[in-house]
Amino acid sequence: MVRTLKAEPLTAEAFAPYGDVIATLDHENQFTINYGNTTRYHDMMKVDVADEGGSPCVNIFRSHPLSQPIIIKLMERHPLGSQSFLPLGCENPYLVVVAEAGELDLQKIRVFLAQPNQGVNYHKGVWHHFSLALGKTTDFLVIDRKGGGENLEEYELPHAAQIVIQI
Repeated sequence: MVRTLKAEPLTAEAFAPYGDVIATLDHENQFTINYGNTTRYHDMMKVDVADEGGSPCVNIFRSHPLSQPIIIKLMERHPLGSQSFLPLGCENPYLVVVAEAGELDLQKIRVFLAQPNQGVNYHKGVWHHFSLALGKTTDFLVIDRKGGGENLEEYELPHAAQIVIQI
């Protein structure tokens, strides 16, 4: 039987088991630089990509909205590095679908509704769905890992375990 999951608000506390929320609102480590003309929001996430000689790679992913209702059929993870998504010029919220690292527990998949001013950093090995833009095509700045080793695992959900997202 297909399950329906309701998207919940993306907060740092709720997302902590999966990674970091990247947002300036309430960020504690901030200070003024450039003669008072710039606020620096410092050390917002841990880029963890060094396993097996990996190094950081900066990309832009252009995500096209899926037709509604959105049905989750696939999850993926990156066992050798973290992966960060920051929306660029985005006016619409987007969806973040995650499950904790380790063996994928389909009953523990969660769906978050991220606001246009929030990014996410998936910790190494955390299961997630690919970018889910809502409303219109959205570009994401992605900080990822490049290097040797197998850094992508995909899991196709059996039809009976697929999830419909309620926004």
